[in-house]
Amino acid sequence: MISARLPRILLAAPGLGWIALFLLVPCGVLFFNAFFERGIYGGIDYDAPTAENFSRVADPLYLSVFLASARIAATATAIALLIGYPAAFAISLAPARRHTLLLFLVMLPFWTSYLIRTYAWMVLLNRAGLINAALIGSGVRSEPLDMLYSEFAVVLGLVYSYLPFVILAIYTSISRLDRALLEASADLGAGGWRTFRKVMLPLTLPGIATGAVFIFVLSIGNFVTADLLGGGRVQMVGNLVYDQFLTARDWPFGAALALGLIAVMMILLFLQAAISGRAAERGAAA
Repeated sequence: MISARLPRILLAAPGLGWIALFLLVPCGVLFFNAFFERGIYGGIDYDAPTAENFSRVADPLYLSVFLASARIAATATAIALLIGYPAAFAISLAPARRHTLLLFLVMLPFWTSYLIRTYAWMVLLNRAGLINAALIGSGVRSEPLDMLYSEFAVVLGLVYSYLPFVILAIYTSISRLDRALLEASADLGAGGWRTFRKVMLPLTLPGIATGAVFIFVLSIGNFVTADLLGGGRVQMVGNLVYDQFLTARDWPFGAALALGLIAVMMILLFLQAAISGRAAERGAAA
């Protein structure tokens, strides 16, 4: 029995070792450090064990940052889904020979550094940027809009940065859809909207859930976009964790905040797995 499983164990060993070394071990270090106090000059005082850091996470001041981050991430997720689903559907309707090219164009922004793409939005959105110049030049506006260093700019940056993940996840789900089910729905007299709502949407729900979890998890923990496009005016939990480790040097509290963020991500991943499992059961039943 062991000899039969040995090849599979050996094949899985590098991946499992990578996960253990770069995911489980760091999470274990965070969990351990969260039970101590900040040292006098920063760092960690291992002679002062405490659970106070977790109660501080629930403080209204920090909880409001979590809620604001969740709201911004949820807004970016909703917008990305509204844009990504039609885009993925359009790609699936294109001739098969063009799918590779269209998906390549979707992923093309990832060939550029994340920082460069974010700085590009700063050039576009500032008061002297191209967007304001176009609005004023066309007579639509007489005064420039204050778009940069706002929640709007942060949401826009998050949607732009992570939209390809949503499109790919939904496209994968749509490409696996049995088109005979759509034809059967039309033959039975259902209109296009009803077919989409009753047949296509439920069967592509795994892709929607995967894309939504992708962008929500990446957005709620993001600190670069909020820092650059928010200009310090938009505080997200990623910025809070960053500041605790590098500015306040309160590593135990930073670890507790990071664990809270990881807990939120794990809950979302379990929900996504449950939704995908139920959708798979519905597809098998159909």
